[in-house]
Amino acid sequence: MPPDLHRASLELIAAARHHDPHSVLGRHDTGTTTVVLTYLPGVESARLASGQALRRLPASDFFWWEGPAGSLPAHPEVQWEGPGGRAGRRVDPYSFGASVGQDDLELFASGGHVEAWKLLGAHPANFAGVQGVRFAVWAPNAERVSVVGPFCDWDGRRLPMRVLGGSGVWELFVPGLPVGDVYKYEIRNRLTGGVELKGDPYARAMELRPSTASIITAADSYQWQDESWMAGRPAHDWLHAPLSIYEVHLGSWQRNSAGDFLSYRELAAQLIPYVKQLNFTHIELLPITEHPLDDSWGYQTTGYFAPTSRFGPPEDLKYFIDECHRVGIGVLLDWVPGHFPRDAHGLARFDGTPLYEYADPRKGEHQDWGTYIFNYERHEVRSFLLASACYWLEEYHFDGLRVDAVASMLYLDFGRRGEFVPNRYGGNHNLEAIDFLRQLNGLTHSRSPGTVIMAEESTDWPMVSRPVDAGGLGFSMKWNMGWMHDTLSYFKENPLYRSHHQDKLTFVMMYAYSENFILPLSHDEVVHLKRSLLGRMPGDRWQQLANLRLLYTYMWMLPGKKLLFMGGEIAHPWEWDFRSALPWFLLEHSEHRGVQQLISDLNGLYVREPALHRFEFEPQGFLWIDCDDRANSTLSFVRRAGDRLAVVALNFTPVPRNGYRLGVPRSGHYRVALNSDSSHYGGANIGNLLVEAEHQPCHGQTWSVLIDLPPLAGLVLVPA
Repeated sequence: MPPDLHRASLELIAAARHHDPHSVLGRHDTGTTTVVLTYLPGVESARLASGQALRRLPASDFFWWEGPAGSLPAHPEVQWEGPGGRAGRRVDPYSFGASVGQDDLELFASGGHVEAWKLLGAHPANFAGVQGVRFAVWAPNAERVSVVGPFCDWDGRRLPMRVLGGSGVWELFVPGLPVGDVYKYEIRNRLTGGVELKGDPYARAMELRPSTASIITAADSYQWQDESWMAGRPAHDWLHAPLSIYEVHLGSWQRNSAGDFLSYRELAAQLIPYVKQLNFTHIELLPITEHPLDDSWGYQTTGYFAPTSRFGPPEDLKYFIDECHRVGIGVLLDWVPGHFPRDAHGLARFDGTPLYEYADPRKGEHQDWGTYIFNYERHEVRSFLLASACYWLEEYHFDGLRVDAVASMLYLDFGRRGEFVPNRYGGNHNLEAIDFLRQLNGLTHSRSPGTVIMAEESTDWPMVSRPVDAGGLGFSMKWNMGWMHDTLSYFKENPLYRSHHQDKLTFVMMYAYSENFILPLSHDEVVHLKRSLLGRMPGDRWQQLANLRLLYTYMWMLPGKKLLFMGGEIAHPWEWDFRSALPWFLLEHSEHRGVQQLISDLNGLYVREPALHRFEFEPQGFLWIDCDDRANSTLSFVRRAGDRLAVVALNFTPVPRNGYRLGVPRSGHYRVALNSDSSHYGGANIGNLLVEAEHQPCHGQTWSVLIDLPPLAGLVLVPA
């Protein structure tokens, strides 16, 4: 071998600093000869599988062979032996051409590669009859990137990758690697020479914490059984259909007898029948995207394409969703595109520089949360996030996403106690984040029609759930945080003083149709010393339980989709503890079983009765009967859809209102479809079962009924 052949390049390879090892290593034809060059640190001898010995380049770990042109296969196999009898063999990775196309790279760089998970990450592949794994990762500011794992003794010198032009994407096909192997990327900082081990941002599976390696997964082979559900989803009229969400943290809904997590399949066997029994239409999962810290409840995500391994492999999550669809339950995912943690193995300073995050800490760091903020200006970051959203909707058949902390994305000064970086107009709106959200919503609604994208947005930002072409952000729905705060503030008041706070219950209808609202009683309301919902209620034990039943009745009868965090349905008396299962022993007590039955019946009535769900986002679905009875702290209203109607009367004091005259919109008999004071729910059973409307005007109505309105309770009357 000529002594000057690739001498400078060989030194870079040996120093693990070369950006294009394929130009040096592998099989190369040089006119009349073929040369094979390989780098094998720690190896004593090497040969080709066809028997030819490889010669060691003096004083190095390079081995080479030279022979007549065409005398070797295009992809020669190299065998080697090392100290202690260690041996190995592999088809030469550096004999393969680039496996990533220029069109893909350009689309990724444009911010529009919404299937980027097919481009980047680890993908089992077969090239020229050779089975292996194709790796690709975006790290534009790295000097060198290597694939490392047990297959190379975690030695970054063994499998360096090549960068594909100016794209910043590094690629390598490694023959012979099996599905299930773990891996990371070893990245050398171009500026400092520092070396970091990073998990794959596009990994489809990751190790169980505290381990942090990515896992090679097979191509999708799960056999879905939800064809009917998926075929009907695009035409599903979610605007006018019932939507009642059971929000779940899978790690603490239930545990097994040893106190360990249930698997996705065990959850399918236990959680799905339970949700079906309670008549919820949807389950919303707190983030099950991989995360290193249990305490974050999933909100500090490191695996934007990897379901957490806490509950089993990816195909078992698909089984769980499949089983939900089989029994008619939709599944929603809590998704976190607003920030990510600083963990060394994750996205933070991925290639040694601010890459996924803004560089300026005044814009790129959440002061309160100790996390980094995605750089929505960077096209490749947009491709990453848009692809993640599409991935969960398309590959896992999720029926929608709840987008976490939207307000933190919209405002540059969100949570900042000091200086912030204003936008180009001098304002506090994050213009590129706004563009990203609009792009996200337009994309998901077009690619996955029938799915819903819901915003957790706590400010007065206008038109969050209005179409992009009308100037909105394009979300399907928005959490009504104002209603939640007002309602819980009202209910904590002693009933003696509630007459002074009537507007906290009625104000919601002043803006109810400005957005497509979800009424949420979420996990955030039962943590951080806020107490449980039951614990917030005033009075003795009886009054607390009656107030809670009244709260749920008021919530379910108002316009707006519903969301309740797990445990609320059994009148959980303590704050949520993510470290243990819900206190299911409470169901040994009739009053807790009663609240659970009420939730089931409220959901059942809500789903069955079109008047309660047909026009939740349109004013023709609601009419006040009396919203001004402050003296008695009562409310009454009508829900309606066509000729269907439901009359709702609510009493927010512990005083029974016997002989209470209530205006109704039509004549005839009315039956009580639900009474939250029923003995079935732990109440005193005060109230009528059937009443007849009289031609006596009341509350602006021509007809009225005389009812006994129970204390701290609600009645729902429908025409008999």
